[in-house]
Parts: sequence; C-alpha cells; structure tokens
Amino acid sequence: MSQWYKLQQLDSKFLEQVHQLYDDSFPMEIRQYLAMWLESQDWEHAASDYSLATLLFQNLLSQLDDQYSRFTQENNFLLQHNIRKSKRNLQNTFEEDPVFMAMMISRCLSDERKILAAAELADKMQVGSTQNTVMVVRQKELDGKVKSVKDSVTEIEQFIKNLEDAQDEYDFKYKTLQVREYEASGMTQDDTVKEKMQLHTMYLQLDIMRQEVVHKITALLTITEHTQNALINEDLVEWKHRQQIACIGGPPNACLDQLQSWFTTVAESLQQVRQQLKKLEELEQKYTYDTDPITQHKKVLHDRTLGLFKQLIQCSFVVERQPCMPTHPQRPLVLKTGVLFTVKLRLLVKLQELNYKLKVQVVFDKDVNEKNTVKGFRKFNILGTNTKVMNMEESNGSLSAEFRHLQLKEQKNVSRTNEGPLIVTEELHSLCFETTLEQGGLIIDLETASLPIVVISNVSQLPSGWASILWYNMLSNEPKNLSFFLNPPCARWCQLSEVLSWQFSSMTKRGLNADQLNVLSEKLLGANPGPDEGISWVRFCKENMNNKNFPFWLWIEGILELIKKHLLCLWNDGSIMGFISKEREQALLKDKESGTFLLRFSESSREGAITFTWVEGPLEGKQKDYHSVEPYTKKELSAITVPDIIRSYKVMAAENIPENPLKFLYPDIPKDHAFGKYYSRPKDSSEPMDVDRSGKHYIKTELISVSEV
Repeated sequence: MSQWYKLQQLDSKFLEQVHQLYDDSFPMEIRQYLAMWLESQDWEHAASDYSLATLLFQNLLSQLDDQYSRFTQENNFLLQHNIRKSKRNLQNTFEEDPVFMAMMISRCLSDERKILAAAELADKMQVGSTQNTVMVVRQKELDGKVKSVKDSVTEIEQFIKNLEDAQDEYDFKYKTLQVREYEASGMTQDDTVKEKMQLHTMYLQLDIMRQEVVHKITALLTITEHTQNALINEDLVEWKHRQQIACIGGPPNACLDQLQSWFTTVAESLQQVRQQLKKLEELEQKYTYDTDPITQHKKVLHDRTLGLFKQLIQCSFVVERQPCMPTHPQRPLVLKTGVLFTVKLRLLVKLQELNYKLKVQVVFDKDVNEKNTVKGFRKFNILGTNTKVMNMEESNGSLSAEFRHLQLKEQKNVSRTNEGPLIVTEELHSLCFETTLEQGGLIIDLETASLPIVVISNVSQLPSGWASILWYNMLSNEPKNLSFFLNPPCARWCQLSEVLSWQFSSMTKRGLNADQLNVLSEKLLGANPGPDEGISWVRFCKENMNNKNFPFWLWIEGILELIKKHLLCLWNDGSIMGFISKEREQALLKDKESGTFLLRFSESSREGAITFTWVEGPLEGKQKDYHSVEPYTKKELSAITVPDIIRSYKVMAAENIPENPLKFLYPDIPKDHAFGKYYSRPKDSSEPMDVDRSGKHYIKTELISVSEV
C-alpha cells in the first residue's frame, strides 16, 4: 500500500496537516498522479547530488507527459489543461535549480511519514483522547467567542445606519421648523410649541442612541480584547510550543489554518470598527451638542481599536517553517556555512488588501552586540536574496513569504579566539524578519524571529550542533536567550527519554520502548534511576561514557546513522532488539532453544555497530554458552547486509567443519522466516559471466562471515 494511499485514509485532523505540505510550487495533484513513482525515488540523495536531481527532474517531466497522454485518451480536457499548467510551472520554478525541487519533495515525503506515524500511534494506543476532547471543547469555545465578535460588529453596523437615519430625520425637521419660523407662514403658536416638543423628543432619542452606540462599541472592544488575548497568549503560544517539539522530532505540529481563520476574523472586525468610528465622526460633524457621547469617547475608542489591531497584526507575524537545510530535513535549526537553507514566514491576518504589500527583510543576529555576547562570539553575513514580498499565490492562499536561497558566510575579518567559554556548536544565533505595514495613514512595524540556530562550518559538527538544538528546545522557550549554554539547565530523565525516542521515530517507523529506554537510563544515571533524576548537559554530550572514549550522545547518533543507512527495514519491523544489557541478554536466551539469537547495538563503537548473540547447548553436563560476534560497522555493512550475514554466517566447529549456529530470531522465529524477504537474490543464470583478460570465466564469489569459537 503506497504512502499516499495510507494518508488519504486518515482522519480530517491529520489530512489538514497533509494539505499544509503542498502549495503552487509543487501542487498536490502531482503528488496524487505520480504517487508510486515519487515514493520509489531517492529524493534525499538527489537533494545533495546535482546530477541525480537533474535526472529526476527530467524523469518527472516525462512522467507528467505520460499522464497528459492518458488524459488525452480519456478526452479529459480540464485535467489536460491542469497537467500542462503544472508542468510549465515546474519548469519555470525548478529548471535552473533541480536540487531545490529534490529538497522540497524529500521534505514533503518525510513530513508525510511523521504524520502517518502520529496517526498510527493515536490509533493503536488512543493516546491523548482526553487531550483531544479538551482541544475540541477549546476550539468550540473560541469559535463561539470569535463569532460573537463578528455578530456584534454586524449588529453595530445596522445600529449606526438606524442612528444615521434618525439623525437625518431630526436634522430635516429641525431645519424645516427654522425655515417656517423665519418665513412666519401662518403657523400658530400652538403648532410651533407642538413641533418643538416633537423635536425635543427626537433629540432625547438621538442622545440615547448615541450613548447606546458608544456603549455597544465599548462592550465589543472588551469582548474582542478578551478573545484576542486568548488567541495570542494561549493558542498561539501553544502552537509555538508544538512547533518546538516538532522541530526536535516530536509529533507533527498542527497547521495554522484554524489560527489564521480566527486571527483574520478578529482583524476584519476591528477594521470594520475603525470604519464605524469614522462614520460616527462624520455624524458628529453634521450635528453635535455639548454632552455628545461621540465627542466625549471617540478618541478613547479610536485609540483602543487601533491598539488592538496593531497588537493583533504584530503577533500574527510568525515563522511558519523554521530555518532548515533541505539536505538535512530532519535536522532543522542547524545551518552550515555556504549551504543553502530555507525558512518560511506567515501573517495569520489574511487580508486581501495586504497581498504583495509587505516586503520582508532578513537580519542575522539583530539583537546581538558586544555588550550581550560572550567573548569570541562569531559573526556572519547573509548571502542570497534576503528580501521577499509576502503574497497569497505561492502557498495555498496564505499570506506567506518563503526564502529558498539563503546561506551564511562567516566574517573572516572578525577573529575568533579560543578563550571564549562556548564551543561553536554551543553558540546560539537567530534570524530576525522585519517588515512594515502601511495602510491608510497607519504605520505598523512588524518583527519576528526564528528559534535559536547553531551555525557549523563542517558537517562533522552536525551531531554536536543537533545535540544543542535538542537540549535548548527541550528545556527553554525563550527565543532571545542566546546565552543559554553559558549555564545550561539539567534535563529530567522523563523529558530526555521522550526526546531520545523521537530521534528514532522521526527517522524510522519505530521509537524506543520502555526496555530500551531503561538500558539507556542506566548508561546515563546508573541502576534504578527515578523519572525526575537530572542529567547534565556535560554528561549527555561532552563527558565520556564509562570506560569509553566517546560521550553518550555521539554513541546514539552513530547508531541512528547506522539504522538510517543500513538497518532501516530491520529496525522498522522490530527484528533488532537494539539496546540491551549483557545480563538481560543472557536472561532472555537462557531458556531458549540452541541457536536462538538476538540483534543488539555495540556499546564499544562510536560510529555505530551491530552484533548478534546466540545461545548454544547445553552439552551434556555443561551449562549453556553465549556467543557474541565481533560488531559490524558501516564499513562491513556497505559490502554485505545483515540478513545476508545471518543467512551465510559460519562457525568453524569440530574437525573444522563450518556450520551456521543461527536458527531462530528471539523469541522463536525461524531465521529464514524473519529475514528471508531481505536476502539478496542470486543473479539470473542467464546473465553473461565475467571473464578475465585471457577469456576464461571467473569463479563467482560470495562474502561470508566466519568465526572460530
């Protein structure tokens, strides 16, 4: 079953997240038409290989031509038009930069897998059912508040029309009476008194209506303020927290469409209130009096409305997608000098009149200066197009600006010393984004900033840089705290264990279970640690593990890399037990049949290695023996896969007769059943055999692991 088909079976809350992944630059209809083909290509490799990216780009265009031919045969004119338009847009967008297309598709497919993983977890464990209920109640509550604001504005609009009609009628009768008195056209004194009394009654009614409209607008602004505060201080803050969690491998962040809808409705309502206040000023200019409520309250109402609108606009300017090198989509916020990165901005107040009106500029380390930085702090220049106009055409109709071709270059004229307290991967930097809204004499400066980023100059620094990103986003929500690592707080094991599991589940289909996490906790904290026991930054990332010459995190990172490149299928289907102590290993195998084995990660390899242990015996009068093979690193696994190693593994037994001691994958799965689908297929006998220079056929060879016990 294709990944795309699985996505279409999800609940609407997950489908909403899928919709956010695609826009006009790479439309969802292409994802739909070419689902199987797209999923079968190595886009991640193409994102760092120009030749492969170019080839895949041309193949993609060919696939679209084939799809166009099918629509032609079906006489489907509309779909023919759409596919031609999509192809033309792709050529205009990516023909000069096919690598960026590969980066974008790789990121989309990765995000899809994260959404599927979150949906599967929700289905299997029904996690967060209470939380989801609370969220639904919360959403209904805010829907009600926003609707109340909108309805109140509509009600006031009608009331002002009634007020205008009443004032026009009063003005007409007042002027008519004046003219008739002036002309003395035979009006009796009784008639004059009667009309003046009617006018006075109308005046009193007009005064009451003016007081009432001021009261209604004041009440509306109070409701709006409460609703707006909830949106900004609760819902937006919660979204930003979820974004932090998603950045470090946690569940995918919910899309911004709902927040945008609420923000936009409130903004439109405040815009209408501003127009209504202008209308009241016009009525005041036509007619006023000493105790006129409009005269007395118009400035306060205007200032309050403007203040709310300004606050809403400023808070609606957010970083929708944090800075990320598309070559490393699962490692956002770590940027390498000289490598392109992307970042996406969004204005949650989606007003049509703002389309193409906001020009955003990127500024690096805006708040950093000599007074608030540590000694030796590096400085960088931004290269590439660092300004962009926000528009609704490039991103599913949201008011956005996506920077796709930015890169950083260190200022070489600023010498870095080795006297500073922070190493380069502990330095936190930030990207600031600035723009100005100018509308009808109103000027509002807008500014937002990315989460702190780490800048590296060599890819070997990526694991340490990512560790800094994990630690910061796990423990802090202060984007301007760039000196965080001068005194980094400790993490509780209950926090760190979840983040460690995310590192596996975000890259694969399987996180870490309780047994695996218990083994890791013992590595960091010793036996029987409590959930609130603290782990220091130094212990996690800098200090060597017991009797090893490398720290805990680099060991985990090496294993993640090994899984990603050589063990992904075995890890996903649960064949690898992974993290297990030797004592636990023997306890599991001691009651099993001879030849039962399990796969675990080596504890002695910094770069990541895997080994297997099997039980043998018992021989008569002897206890069972346990044997572990020398660990296999990426060097060996690049030549032969683990399933093929297990299939052909031999031990030199008695009389030097080689035999395979591996029979059952723990607990009792026949090895061919567990790994048969991963065995490499023998070459077709019809293939021509290789020959040497003399024309003789070579004898076929096969790599086999052999041990002596």
